[in-house]
Amino acid sequence: MQKTDISSITRDLAGLVAERYVFPGPAAEISRLLETGLAEDRHAAVPDEQALATALTQDLQSLNGDKHLRLLHSVAELPGVAELPGAAGLPGPAGQAERGDEAAELAAMTAYAERTAGGIARAERLDGNVGYLDLRPLLFPPVVAGEAVAAAMTLIAPAEALLLDLRRCLGGSPDMVAMVCSYLFGDEPVHLIDIIDRPAADGTAAVRQSWTMPFTPGRRFGPDKPVFVLTSGTTFSGGEELSYDLQQLGRAIVIGERTRGGAHPVERFPIRPHLQATIPVARAHSPASGGNWEGTGVLPDVQVPAGEALGVAYQRALAHVLALGDEGARTETNAEARRALDACHAPA
Repeated sequence: MQKTDISSITRDLAGLVAERYVFPGPAAEISRLLETGLAEDRHAAVPDEQALATALTQDLQSLNGDKHLRLLHSVAELPGVAELPGAAGLPGPAGQAERGDEAAELAAMTAYAERTAGGIARAERLDGNVGYLDLRPLLFPPVVAGEAVAAAMTLIAPAEALLLDLRRCLGGSPDMVAMVCSYLFGDEPVHLIDIIDRPAADGTAAVRQSWTMPFTPGRRFGPDKPVFVLTSGTTFSGGEELSYDLQQLGRAIVIGERTRGGAHPVERFPIRPHLQATIPVARAHSPASGGNWEGTGVLPDVQVPAGEALGVAYQRALAHVLALGDEGARTETNAEARRALDACHAPA
């Protein structure tokens, strides 16, 4: 890469962090760290933008380990970036005043959701009348995937226990977290989490509260039947919030591995046609715990390797079904659950 390109990209990134990162003190320190690296020609030998993105991400995360603070490289040109100042090597702090074409970004997100069934990888009834819902790769915004989620939740609503698999959920929309949670509580709104913006110059900060919805399209699973959430070391961001909210409110048992630990909502800022910065612009605060999962991840209630989480959770769900008894119409369901549990315990 040309030295002038490295300099321009690094300075644009430093300016974004200083201006937008949720924590003003660390924002100034990280920005200075980037400028120092530039003065020292720390990344002068990088061969291309992809390598530069990797190197600068390491710098961004070196101070406080914020995994949401990144410079990302895209092989395909980013939607709505071509007209940004600086996007074609022109002077100007790309991304500081503009964030690209939001309509194009929404179109790209919609297309991604359509290719991945709205984030519903699997929704089915397992033997023993246990519901299974596998959400990945993302919790897409309701405007994009609300119908898909409503259909999936309606399908599993009659189940007597639910396995919510987030082991490969890489993040997503807080609004979708609230939508999914709405199916797992009653019609009385429940306070899930607060999103607190970067403080203004006078020290005040805007707070946006997230609550479950009093109405859901389709049928609720409801507040009384057990929910088991499956996690892994890959579960991140929005997937972590869904796990954390349900755990802290006592609505679910989390089974699996500690999650990655990214709790700060981000905005994406295009810098070049193939480069965009993700900058945390707010922080999460749980009214239940008084904290969040940043840096620590969500600690499961039952810690097992991710590959074993489904089996462990399914056995617990089947035990619940069997405990409901076998009189009347439950005879067939009970027998099915017994066979499934025996199969779980059978030697490999």
